[in-house]
Amino acid sequence: MRIFSSEDVEAALSYPDFIGKLEQAFASDFTMPPRQVLPLAPGEGHDAFAMLPAWNDRVIALKAFTYFPENRPPHASLYSKILVFDRQHGAPLALVDGTSVTYWRTAGVSALASRFLSRDDASTLLILATGKLVPYLIRAHASVRPLKRVMIWGRNAEKARNLASALDSEIEGVEIVGVEAIEPACEVADIVVAATGSPDILLCGDWIRPGTHVDCLGNHHADKRECDTDLVLKSRVFVDTRANCFKEAGEILVPVTEGVFDLDRVEGELADLCRGSAQGRKTAEEVTFFKSVGCALGDLAGALAVVS
Repeated sequence: MRIFSSEDVEAALSYPDFIGKLEQAFASDFTMPPRQVLPLAPGEGHDAFAMLPAWNDRVIALKAFTYFPENRPPHASLYSKILVFDRQHGAPLALVDGTSVTYWRTAGVSALASRFLSRDDASTLLILATGKLVPYLIRAHASVRPLKRVMIWGRNAEKARNLASALDSEIEGVEIVGVEAIEPACEVADIVVAATGSPDILLCGDWIRPGTHVDCLGNHHADKRECDTDLVLKSRVFVDTRANCFKEAGEILVPVTEGVFDLDRVEGELADLCRGSAQGRKTAEEVTFFKSVGCALGDLAGALAVVS
């Protein structure tokens, strides 16, 4: 069995090539049982162990990760590995670093959804986040849309400015700047990606102009959300997977509990878009909304791309 480090993952994957592999994976036949997130601590503790299985006609993949949010250096808050087995005989093939694959597939899924749901001429991207995922999001979205400007917002404005400055020369022809306020940035953004994990609402429907595509991927809690109800109600809504989002996505579930949104209004999963059984953007003026909480098929596609 071969072992692949984070350096191996970084060397093996690139955009937009990996986005194409993700599209093939979601368009093909696959099996993806609901993921299991198991709390490790009683009471108010948040330590957890999670398992995300998926398989297709080539491989079986299982991503396992530990989440210890109270960890401090030298320990990370999250450790992740992906086990890959041969589908024909069940033989183990590889152990792949899951943390780096998660960055690649999270940003890749975001950009893949944008390929179906944002306008073809979308040139301005607003990212609400300042973490390690941001460079991947910029590279992924710039590989599928003609971006000219990227705005980065964070709760720490100085951190956002410093990150933007560090990344500004990353992609030729794309200006990257830090912004201090979300509302005025939304007034000029064609694509908005929220990846904060914030327990508080950051995006309001009134701020989103016609023709915008919004992607919320930071929150994984049924009772929390990164956007308000108005944004969901004014949008055509899509999800990465119903099974996971209908358990964990407060952006959708809170409006349901409020009695103003029905799960039947979700128009499709990412697989439906990739297979053509759900229609992506229909008009230049509509607002589209994509909610992702992450799924094992993206991990499988990432690990398979590294191992192959």
